[in-house]
Amino acid sequence: MKETSHQFTSKQKITNMFPSSRYLFSFVLIVFLVHLCDGHIWFIPKKVDIRITNDLGDDSTVLNLHCKSKDDDLGVQALAPHDYFEFGFVPNYWSTTLFFCKFWWGKESHWFNIYEQKRDIDRCSENCWWMVGKAGPCLLNDKVKRYTYCENWNPNQLQGLNQMGSGNKTARMYNDGGEKRGK
Repeated sequence: MKETSHQFTSKQKITNMFPSSRYLFSFVLIVFLVHLCDGHIWFIPKKVDIRITNDLGDDSTVLNLHCKSKDDDLGVQALAPHDYFEFGFVPNYWSTTLFFCKFWWGKESHWFNIYEQKRDIDRCSENCWWMVGKAGPCLLNDKVKRYTYCENWNPNQLQGLNQMGSGNKTARMYNDGGEKRGK
C-alpha cells in the first residue's frame, strides 16, 4: 500500500485553522459597505454646516461677529437684520472641535461657543443653524423645526479664554412668551 502525504498550502492551513474568519471578514465588510451607502462611516465625522442669522429684533441693527477655532480665523462679518453667515468644517475624531464667536452691536458685546462638538453632536449633526438675539443664540431643533435650544452668552470672565472647554453649562429654555423665537 502506498502512503500518501497531504500537503497543504499556507492558505489552506489558515482557512482550516480559522474556518469562521472568512465569515467574520465578510460580515465586517458588509457592515462597512452598508454604513458607507448610508452616507457616512461611523468612525469618520461628517461635515458640519454652521449658519448664524441676525435676529436682534429690529430692522436696523447690524450684528457684527468674529468667529474662530484653534486653527481657523473666519474674519469679521457684518450681518444686516435677518441676514446670515455660513461656514462648514469636518469635526475632529477626538470630539474636541470648538468654534467660538464674539458678537457685538451698539454698545453690547458678547462671546459664545457657536460649536462645541461634545455639546452639539446630538443636537445638530450636520446643520447647526443659530438665530442670534439680544438675549443670546438659539439653535434650530431639526425634529420640531423650531429654534428651541436657547443658550446664555458665555460669562464675561471667559471671553477669549474658553477655547479649550465648555464654559456655557446652562441654557435658557425655549419660551413662547417674551422673546421673538421659534420661527
